[in-house]
Amino acid sequence: MAELYKFISSYEAFIYIVLAIGGLFAFRWLYRSWQEWQTAVYSLERQFSIRRLGQSATIAALIIILFCFEFSMATFIIPGLPADAFLGTPTRDFISTPTGTLSADMMTQFANIPPQSTPSNTMGCTPNQIMITSPKAGEEVKGSLELIGTVNIENFGFYKYEVAPQESDTWATISAGRKIVINGSLGRWDTTALTPGYYQLRLVVTDNQGQALQACVVPIRVVPVQ
Repeated sequence: MAELYKFISSYEAFIYIVLAIGGLFAFRWLYRSWQEWQTAVYSLERQFSIRRLGQSATIAALIIILFCFEFSMATFIIPGLPADAFLGTPTRDFISTPTGTLSADMMTQFANIPPQSTPSNTMGCTPNQIMITSPKAGEEVKGSLELIGTVNIENFGFYKYEVAPQESDTWATISAGRKIVINGSLGRWDTTALTPGYYQLRLVVTDNQGQALQACVVPIRVVPVQ
């Protein structure tokens, strides 16, 4: 099914052209068959013309059905699908469970990784497209907070935001969303279960073909709630 979605989305214009050409031939055949049936005099001649009329009508009806199927898929169904529906391999559905908290397994892994010192600059962020504006680089955060930023790219699919100890590749997905956001709320993040220290917050945006763009990474410091 993923391959079908990808094919229809990628070759939409080509499919319409093929259907249009096929429709021209089918309806031309249908019209000529109908004229032959109207002008047929002998019974055998009428039988052949009726047979050709039925065949041409079937082909024309099939073209119409395929056109309606392509139009409904490309216009209504595919644009509403998450980007991971285009992937050929199973993926975890982050969007279905936007909790804003980390799993117990990830918390166990984080507990075994000592946070390091943090730089004070962001990495990989693109102004007006992929940005985390709050919290800012090097900012101290605590408790439950709202993430503010921008997710606004062409062929947008979905976004997710993740956290990892500084200088670690052990990323944990906090939450995700499938709507474009311009300097607004990306979601919430509960930091109370994290060990105080330095972390990196990452915003990952994926287009509607399942391709992840360069992530926006912001270093922050988690402090205990007083």
